[in-house]
Amino acid sequence: MQQGGVWLYVPILQLFRARFGAGVVMPETATRLRNRSPLAGRRILIVEDEYFLADDMSAALRALGADIAGPVGEIGDALGVLNDGGIIDAAVLDVNIHEQPIYPVARELLARSVPIVFTSGFDKVVINREFEHVPLWEKPIDPVAMARGLVRMIAKP
Repeated sequence: MQQGGVWLYVPILQLFRARFGAGVVMPETATRLRNRSPLAGRRILIVEDEYFLADDMSAALRALGADIAGPVGEIGDALGVLNDGGIIDAAVLDVNIHEQPIYPVARELLARSVPIVFTSGFDKVVINREFEHVPLWEKPIDPVAMARGLVRMIAKP
């Protein structure tokens, strides 16, 4: 970027550190760490209709080595991902997608024994009793806590 005839240079690593914190490491180190992560090679479905939240969740999980199915912001698209032949290891599902309950997707995932978690800005009271055993993570989501929770869910037999 040029300002008043002087070129300003901001290294990419500095931009990453400004966005994600001082703990950002060089790309080759990050790749090695990501490959050793408990989420490495795991395919996580994210269904979220708030674009920036979906993008933040995806970025956090990708940084830990996860493959992201989606993110998708429509129930029909989520069902399409489920039927694309790929394996889903876990799913993070917004309870209400454009004011439609996510329950058809949740039912299909549970029928396949895929661990799921709901996200919502509302209290657990809004969850259908059929899904009272499904964990509810309140928005805004803490990406570190989300990743730890997914690791625990996937590791359960």
